Amino acid sequence: MTSFTPGAFNPSDYISSIQRPHGPAGPLPMTLDEAQKRGWDELDVVFVTGDAYVDHPSFATAILARVLEAAGFRVGIIAQPNWHSCDSFKAFSRPRLCFAISAGNMDAMLNHYTASRKVRNDDAYSPGGRIGLRPDRATIVYCQRAREAYSGVPIIAGGVEASLRRLAHYDYWSDTVRRSILFDSKADLVVFGMGESAIVEIARRLDRGETVRDLRDMRGVAFAMGTKETPPKGDRVAVLPSYEQIRADRFAFAEATRLTHMETNPYNARTLVQWHDRQVVVCNPPRLPESQDAMDFFYSLPFTRKPHPSYTECIPAHEVIKDSITIMRGCLGGCVYCSITTHQGRIVQSRSRGSVVREVAGLTREEEFKGIVSDLGGPTANMYEMRCLKPEIEAVCRRLSCIHPKVCSLLGTDHGPLVELMKEARAQDGIRKVLIASGVRMDLAGLSPEYIEELVAHHVGGHLKVAPEHADNKTLSLMKRPPLESFEAFAGEFDKRSNEAGKEQYLVPYFIASHPGCDLSAAIELAIFLRQRGYRPEQVQDFIPTPMDIAACMYHTGLDPMTKKPVYVAKFLRDRRLQRALLQFFKPENYFLVRKALVQAGREDLIGSGGNCLIPAKPPAAALKLHREPSKRRTIRVKRREPRRKPAGKGYRPGRATAPRRSRKRSS
Repeated sequence: MTSFTPGAFNPSDYISSIQRPHGPAGPLPMTLDEAQKRGWDELDVVFVTGDAYVDHPSFATAILARVLEAAGFRVGIIAQPNWHSCDSFKAFSRPRLCFAISAGNMDAMLNHYTASRKVRNDDAYSPGGRIGLRPDRATIVYCQRAREAYSGVPIIAGGVEASLRRLAHYDYWSDTVRRSILFDSKADLVVFGMGESAIVEIARRLDRGETVRDLRDMRGVAFAMGTKETPPKGDRVAVLPSYEQIRADRFAFAEATRLTHMETNPYNARTLVQWHDRQVVVCNPPRLPESQDAMDFFYSLPFTRKPHPSYTECIPAHEVIKDSITIMRGCLGGCVYCSITTHQGRIVQSRSRGSVVREVAGLTREEEFKGIVSDLGGPTANMYEMRCLKPEIEAVCRRLSCIHPKVCSLLGTDHGPLVELMKEARAQDGIRKVLIASGVRMDLAGLSPEYIEELVAHHVGGHLKVAPEHADNKTLSLMKRPPLESFEAFAGEFDKRSNEAGKEQYLVPYFIASHPGCDLSAAIELAIFLRQRGYRPEQVQDFIPTPMDIAACMYHTGLDPMTKKPVYVAKFLRDRRLQRALLQFFKPENYFLVRKALVQAGREDLIGSGGNCLIPAKPPAAALKLHREPSKRRTIRVKRREPRRKPAGKGYRPGRATAPRRSRKRSS
C-alpha cells in the first residue's frame, strides 16, 4: 500500500476498498458477534472512546473509523468501557495493528466538572445524558487498561484531551502543572490535531511491518524518548523550558507557551523538544492542511448518522447535531481562550460546494428528517473558503490571528462562495429551512453586506448566536477579539435587515465572565452595557482555563505570554461569583452579590431607582426570600458512599507492592 500523504490526497486510492464488500450495511461493530457477522475473525484497529458511539461525522471516532474502513482495514469500537478492569478492553480479542484511544469529543475533566469544579449534572455524549460512564482523565485510564489487556500492542492516543496535553501543561482542576500525558498514559504516540490522514498512515505503515517507533518521523505526532535516546537537534528544533522549570517559574511557563504557539503554522513550524527530568518529549510539526478532495472524501463515507442500535436512550449531543452539516474546519481567529485553533489548525479547510449540497440532499431521504437543516457551518459560520491570498507569505507567516488586531490585507475575505452555498442548499427539494447555528464572526461579516442580507433574510430561526464576549476593549484585546464597536455595528445592521425583511428576529449574545484581564470594574462596565442594551443573558459562560491555551497561561501565571506583562486574574471563587452575578444582575438570587460588588468597587451610584441603576436600593421580596432560606447543603445530611473495592485479581497491576492489604491477601 502507498503512503497516505496529507495535502496530496487522492480519493481514487480508496475506490476499490470502498467497493470491497464489508458484510451487511450499518454501523461499525461494537461486539465480537457483530464483527463476525461481517466475516471478521480478527480486527486490525480497535477504537476506545469515552463517548457513546454515534455514526455521524461530527463524532471524531466515527469519522476516523469510517476512513480506516474505507482504506480496507477491519475496525471495531469499544465505547465507554468499564474501566475498573481490563475485561471490556478484550471485547474483540487482540487487535492486529493497534489500539486507537480517545477521551471523546471533549476533555474528560471539562466534560465532568464546571468552572467552580463541581460535578456536572449530565453528560451530553452519553446515553440518556447520564454521568459516570467515563473516568476522569479518560485517556490515561484507557491507555493503562488497554496495555494491561494486551501487552505489546501499539497504543495510539488522540482526540482533544491528548492533543492539548501533549506537552507539560497547567491543569485547572488540580491547580497544578502536569507533565506530558505521554508519561502518565504510557501511550506510544499521541496524534494531535485532526487525525484522518494520520490514522491511515499509521495503519498502513504498521501493516507493512514497521514498528511503532518507526512512526516517529510522522507529522502531527508527539512521543516520549527513553533516557538513553538522543533527542533531535538543529535549526529546525525549538527547545522549550523543561517541565521542572515551568513548574517552578511562571516566566518560564509563559515562555514555553509563547514558543509553542509560535510554532503552529504547519508550513514553517519547528519540532518542539521539552525535557521532563532525564526524559524528553518530542512534538513534531503539525500535519499539512487537508486538500478539498480529501475533505469531500471524508464526509462522503457511508455514515448512518445515528447512534448504534444497541442504545435504548437518546444521546443529547446527537439530538443537537443530527441534522447539521459541517462545511469547513480550522479557525483563523486565534482567540486565546479557544482550543479550536490549537486542535484543528489556523488554516481553514473547506469542502466543495457540490459535496455539501449532496449531503444536504441526502438528509431529505432520511425518514425522521423534518426538512430543517439545523446548522451549516463549523467552528465559525462564515470562514468558508477563506485563505491567505499569497501562499508564499502564508508559508513564512507567524501571526497567531489573521483578523486581530485587524483583518490582514492578504486574507481573502470574500463571502461570495458561502452565499452561493447557502442559496443552493436551501433550494434543494425537501428543504424547508437551512439555519445557521454556528457563531458568526462579526468583524468578517461586516465586510460583506450581501452575506448579512442573505443570512438575515433566509437563515435565522428567530434568534442568531453571536459572541461579543465582553464590553471592555482592554479585555477584548487580550482575548484577541474585535472591539465592542464591531458588535454594535453588526447588531445595527442585523436589526435593519430584519426590519426590511419584515421579520422579528433577535441576537443572542454570549459573554464570558472572569476572563484574564477582566477586573471588577470591567465586569461592572459589561453589566452597564447589558442594562443599556436590554440584554438579559440567561446563560453566562464562566471562563475555564483549558490546557495549552494562551488564556490558561494568563490565568496560571498572571502574565501575557507574548509580552510578559502582568494581567489581572480573578482566581478566587468569591471574585468569580461576583463577576458572574454582575452579568445576571437582574436575577433576584444575585441581588446581594451584585450589591456587594458595587459597594466594593465604589459604584454605589448604580444602586437605586435611577434609569442607569443596576439594582434597586431595597432588595426585592424574591431576593429576601431566597436570601433567608437556609442552604440545603447545611440542612441535608449526605451519607458518604463507601469507595468501591476492586475484585481480587482485577485492575491495573493488581499484584503491585502498594496494592491494598485486603486485595493482596485475597490474591494470595
